[in-house]
Amino acid sequence: MSIEAGTLFVVAAPSGAGKSTLVNALLEREPGISLSISHTTRPPRPGETYGRHYYFVERAEFKRQIAEGIFLEHAEVHGNLYGTSRTTVQQLLGQGRDVLLEIDWQGAQQIRASKPDCVSVFILPPSRAELERRLRGRGSDSAEVIERRLHNSRGEIAHAHEFDFILVNDAFDEALADLQAIVRTVRLRSTLQWQRHEALIAELLAP
Repeated sequence: MSIEAGTLFVVAAPSGAGKSTLVNALLEREPGISLSISHTTRPPRPGETYGRHYYFVERAEFKRQIAEGIFLEHAEVHGNLYGTSRTTVQQLLGQGRDVLLEIDWQGAQQIRASKPDCVSVFILPPSRAELERRLRGRGSDSAEVIERRLHNSRGEIAHAHEFDFILVNDAFDEALADLQAIVRTVRLRSTLQWQRHEALIAELLAP
């Protein structure tokens, strides 16, 4: 039996909504999903390492990679460039692995255009006050960066309706359960289940 292609999950959110924390917790619970590590021109935050959190590159190198067409999607977010390797994603999906992209709404638009069967999720904060509290609580960004992220969040949230699913990250455990439920629901789609259980179905249909 041939290996069924994996599902591409796209998760986006404004900065401070708790996207990375939710995604990391999901990956611990669902080992069948591979996180695609993005390239970025953003400098590393304390504790971030090359190849685990991001591939940190200079802007000139990133521009060269764009010209060579290595990115499945790329966008400029808060003054920094981010991109997803086309080859890495295609190889993982071809191996039957589900792949998760943690990107912004601009990248999500590009992904939906090139791969309309992807599953997209937008994460909202419970309130604007809580969004600001989380951003300031990081302690890693300057006041100017925080204000820019807060300002940009309005434009980002305006695109939430374009996604397949929207969840609010208020109580973390509930938001994580919702995100996990989306993944499990997608995996139970009839097209995937029919291929995955081909032998069982053949047996059940046998005269």
